[in-house]
Amino acid sequence: MWAAVVAAAAVVGVTVALVLVQVNRGDADDGPGRSAEPQAGGSVSPSVSSDTYLSATPEAEPSPSVSPSPTGPELPVGYAPFVDPQGFRIALPIGWTRQTVASEYGMDVVNFRSPTGEQRLQVFEVAEASPQESFDLFLSPQTAKAPGFDRLALDDLAGDVTGARLEYLADSIRGEPDVGTWHVVDVRFVAADGARYAIAAYGRDDDGRDDEFELAGTGLDWFCPSTVTCDTAM
Repeated sequence: MWAAVVAAAAVVGVTVALVLVQVNRGDADDGPGRSAEPQAGGSVSPSVSSDTYLSATPEAEPSPSVSPSPTGPELPVGYAPFVDPQGFRIALPIGWTRQTVASEYGMDVVNFRSPTGEQRLQVFEVAEASPQESFDLFLSPQTAKAPGFDRLALDDLAGDVTGARLEYLADSIRGEPDVGTWHVVDVRFVAADGARYAIAAYGRDDDGRDDEFELAGTGLDWFCPSTVTCDTAM
């Protein structure tokens, strides 16, 4: 079950070297919503900020606001929790790069990318009043879509999370490499702070679709907004 969880973290400059916090020591191509620059459903260009490289550091201490707990979601092999300078906590594969872009609404849009550049995990705040309203806007005729956009499924999230998950294909994503068809799993949800967020996983379609579901699902399991404290898996 995907569960929304919450954490606070100190905000630091994006030019500072970051680490994935090991808690076991205690564009028209982007997704829907007005939160992405430059407009609803608009592409988020990564060129406005430099890469920051993420790595696992066993010696790194978790944020003091993260309370250790004996229970929590299990991380896939190769993943680690990460407290972002924007304040939220998430989990993603070790060794990815991080870039940010200013948003029309809420926190900056954060893009995490794999070393090959063929996968991306995007996190941002949703301006619409509900996840469903955000997807309704994106899927409406008034919102431009990526070339070759093909909606596969739109499902409500099960369990304790209020939200929905859109799965689709696209021939290309602006600002991203040409990998053939892109597979996208975009999750919109209400977090424990009452705000709406998006976690969208992008990857090539020809290597299977499970990895995007894993990226988005793990990100949601471990997501903690900056204003509240969450329990942490040990």
